[in-house]
Amino acid sequence: MKTPSQSTRSIEITQVVEWNDGRAQRVQDYLAGEEPLEIRSGRQRLGVTLRTPGNDCELVAGFLFTEGIVAKREEILAIEAPGDLSQRRAASDNIVRVRLKHGVRLSALGARRFSAGSACGICGKESIAQVRRRGIRPPDSESRFDAEMLCRLPEKLRATQAIFGRTGGLHAAALFQGDGELLVLREDIGRHNAVDKVIGWALLQGKVPLTRHALLVSGRGGFEIVQKALAAGIPVVASVSAPSSLAVRLARELGLTLVGFLRGRRFICYAAEQRIVMASA
Repeated sequence: MKTPSQSTRSIEITQVVEWNDGRAQRVQDYLAGEEPLEIRSGRQRLGVTLRTPGNDCELVAGFLFTEGIVAKREEILAIEAPGDLSQRRAASDNIVRVRLKHGVRLSALGARRFSAGSACGICGKESIAQVRRRGIRPPDSESRFDAEMLCRLPEKLRATQAIFGRTGGLHAAALFQGDGELLVLREDIGRHNAVDKVIGWALLQGKVPLTRHALLVSGRGGFEIVQKALAAGIPVVASVSAPSSLAVRLARELGLTLVGFLRGRRFICYAAEQRIVMASA
């Protein structure tokens, strides 16, 4: 749930000195909000990440799901986010408390217990072997996506990036249906957080697995983003920039369609190109 206090903290206003063509002047500028978020379950501290305030319930739900701590929506009994009136015990606006179904093993975090920066996301994980041990399956093989439709997605993403338009400092992740209809877009100073917010939204809405959907990210397509998309059953991940080598390897091994450099009327498909309907190869 996005509360008014979180909305106002997504953007900060500051005074700066602008130099432009030989002239200096003091002007007002907008900054993307960045604050720590601590996740707790009972008395246990699960970790801390840096994020842009807003949609914190979705961020936590998405993180718990994409990291394999919960396997379905019903295992999350409650999430109390910053600003909730019911959250009387929290002394900070940067704590989310989760209540999980009995039997959920928080030890599943293991070495993945995190203290992450907004830029790098959740680091220090094992590679593809870890993804396979989690039992993540290849996405559906029947989905097909028109190449012309994919080329229209970046413009839809940019047109909906409200906070980026004012600050120029946020990543975005957007979920589209197979026909190109935008379902949800989330922004965050961390690209992995933006993806978790999108997947968390889908999880809380009961839409997972996300067969016949495409995920578009505003930055590069890294390993963590591909792993999170696979966990949610998303068959296509596209980015406006380059993917990493490990992301390409994971996408090829598990059959996820990975598109990079999606700009204008051009893109490069690095894996599982059979899902994209092209006029010519």
